[in-house]
Amino acid sequence: MSRLRIFAENAPDTPEFDSSDGDAIARELQEIGVTFERWQAAQPIAPGASAEDVMAAYRADIDRLVAERGFKSVDVVSIAPDNPKREEMRAKFLDEHFHKEDEVRFFVAGSGLFTLHVGDRVYEIECVKDDLIAVPDGTTHWFDMGPEPSFVAIRFFTEPDGWVGHFTGTDIARRFPRYRE
Repeated sequence: MSRLRIFAENAPDTPEFDSSDGDAIARELQEIGVTFERWQAAQPIAPGASAEDVMAAYRADIDRLVAERGFKSVDVVSIAPDNPKREEMRAKFLDEHFHKEDEVRFFVAGSGLFTLHVGDRVYEIECVKDDLIAVPDGTTHWFDMGPEPSFVAIRFFTEPDGWVGHFTGTDIARRFPRYRE
């Protein structure tokens, strides 16, 4: 189930807001310029489906988002708990960083934890199957896929080189709980 918790940046143990209601999550995130949507597949997706089949199931929403935001490429990423590089892949995203383009992810299956640092607040969003999150460029954040990652996600890019993180060098991400630990 999707979940949003909001903390003061100096109080990682005491959320000021905690909700699993999709509409409430979308409203709270809209206030900081983040898009949160729920999508439904137009056709069933079999386990192990190809990237083409996954994208075909969400084609109308993908095309709408590409037209609205001018994305130049869309792909599908799949990470399983038995991936031999899972620890290395997880570590890549755990420190606070930002991008010079929007970071847009749609969870086809599984889950992950996006944590945004905006002003003096920290927004922890657990994204699960059918969740789309669009984090505006320049927004500091980190992502945790957990110690045994399991997700399939559609990624949207405006730059040909895709994901490029610019790390802030702060330790704030280490002060907040990790995903599923």
